Amino acid sequence: MAKIFVVKSQGQADFKAFLVKSLGQADLLVNEVNSQGQARGDEKWYFVNSQGQADSKLYWVNSQGQADIKIMFVNSGGQAKWKKSHKLRGRIG
Repeated sequence: MAKIFVVKSQGQADFKAFLVKSLGQADLLVNEVNSQGQARGDEKWYFVNSQGQADSKLYWVNSQGQADIKIMFVNSGGQAKWKKSHKLRGRIG
């Protein structure tokens, strides 16, 4: 499951992500789901309200150079997937 908590400090994060606007730039295409039960693997994320509920802690960065991973949100679960081989594959959810 990919239950994600957004932290306010880089030091608290399991990984740092940058939000991209084009498919070609993304490492991972993510579908945000509406319930914890729908969260699957690395690709389907459910945002939780406390660190204790989270599988991973995320910090959003302002530049690609600071990011561990580049994320693009997609509208359906069928589109959610890894675009490239990546060191975080299998480690987010």
